[in-house]
Amino acid sequence: MPDTETWTLAVHATATWSMVGVIWFVQVVHYPLVLGRFAQALGDEARSLQSLHMQRTTYVVAPLMFAEATTAVGLWAMERSLLTTLGLLALAICWGSTALFQVPCHRRLEESFDQSIADRLVRSNWIRTIAWSTRGLLAAWIWLEAGLG
Repeated sequence: MPDTETWTLAVHATATWSMVGVIWFVQVVHYPLVLGRFAQALGDEARSLQSLHMQRTTYVVAPLMFAEATTAVGLWAMERSLLTTLGLLALAICWGSTALFQVPCHRRLEESFDQSIADRLVRSNWIRTIAWSTRGLLAAWIWLEAGLG
């Protein structure tokens, strides 16, 4: 039976790479379509769609983000290495960007659709896209260094 470190690494890699997939889908497909001219054409309905988007996205990403954060801290506690420290730093960037940029943009879009806010959301989301992609690479590196790949 795998030990605690192996389970932690497996959950961490799974959650991190799941978030990498989600963030790239959001950046390349979802935001440009939903927050582009399509939302503007919907008028008042765009606000209710924005609320639904936030609610349903939370159901998908909250468990992944919680698992990722918990296991990232666990890995760092098991081995305070450059890789685990960089992983936590990249995670802080993901969460910080979410709190400082993406959530406020979504809240504003709930009030009324504004193309400049939608554009800001898409542009600022590159912070998370790059940070989560970096986390994916770090998670893979940690996995390989543990001799699991």
